[in-house]
Formats: sequence, C-alpha cells, structure tokens
Amino acid sequence: MFTYPQGATPLDPDELEGLKFSHVDTRGELDQLEQQNIQDGLIWLSKQRKYKDFISESFTRELHKQLLGSVWDWAGKFRLSDKNIGVDYLVIGVKLRDLLADANYWVENKIYNREEFAAQFHHKLVLIHLFPNGNGRHARIMTDIILEKYLKENPIKWGSDSLASDGDHRKRYIDALRMADKGDYHLLIEFVSR
Repeated sequence: MFTYPQGATPLDPDELEGLKFSHVDTRGELDQLEQQNIQDGLIWLSKQRKYKDFISESFTRELHKQLLGSVWDWAGKFRLSDKNIGVDYLVIGVKLRDLLADANYWVENKIYNREEFAAQFHHKLVLIHLFPNGNGRHARIMTDIILEKYLKENPIKWGSDSLASDGDHRKRYIDALRMADKGDYHLLIEFVSR
C-alpha cells in the first residue's frame, strides 16, 4: 500500500487496520495527516501543566497518543510484533523503564552535555522502537522535552521536514543511528550539534 523512506519501519497488515482514514491511498496523504496530528500534539504539549514527570512511561505513551492518535488507533500502545529494528516486543516495557531510569540518573547527575545526552537518549529510545510507527519523530520530541524541561537547554535542530523523505539529511541521520547501534556515537553527536 505505501512506500517507505530509507530506514523507516514498514507496517504489518494488522497495524494498517488501525488507520482511522480509509480514503488514504498514498504515503504522501498519510504523511500530511500525521504531520497535522503532530502539530496538534505539539500544541497539546505546550499547554501541559498536569505532568510533573516527563521522564515516565505514562508521559511517553501519552505523548505518542497525542502526536498520532487522530490517525492511528494504536497510538500510545506498545507494538505487538517484532520489526526490522527494535527489541523483542515482549521486553519493550522493561527496556523503556531501564532507559527512563538511566535518563533520570543522567539528568540528576549531569552526566552528559546537551549533545551527548541528545544522542544517547534519542538513539536508545529509537532502538527500543516502542510503537508500530512514529518512533523517530516521537523520540526527537521526547529528547527535546527533556533538554528543555530538565537540562534547561535549547532543543535540537533536527531538520524534521527533511527527515520525513529520502535525501542527504535523512541519510546522514540513518547512518548516524546505525553507527550508534555499534556503540559509536560520534556521527550522531555531530548530527545533533548542528
């Protein structure tokens, strides 16, 4: 049904059933719907006062739901199948709790500078691959929230528009994530430093 940009995770038929708009035939149409929902989710985020702990499983799930819940039934719910990336779906909750505990420790003890924190947290969240779709966008927004709310740092200039489609910027991003998969964060730190 859809073509996917380099490094994107294809959806399985069960996940595609969760699409709330039956008239969507192309990736471009889906991208437009998702982008509008993400804009609405960012407006929701800007008004959040009830959350005191942005480094929590409940907030992580709610953010994804707000970013993509108008498009997908499964938004905010952990994936139920294995993908070409990510941990075994049965251990997603455990891996997320470990990462959030690490992130809290990194923040409280000022372990990393802005770029190192962004590279480490973003990569590890993408690598867990919590949801069927939207993991990169969700992880970038989560990273920026923590930078702003806890570290009092400026968000990263991800160039998100150019990450949505194939091109040099997306290729550098995917290459940096793949190097980080091997434990080498220098390309990802360089990427988030721009």
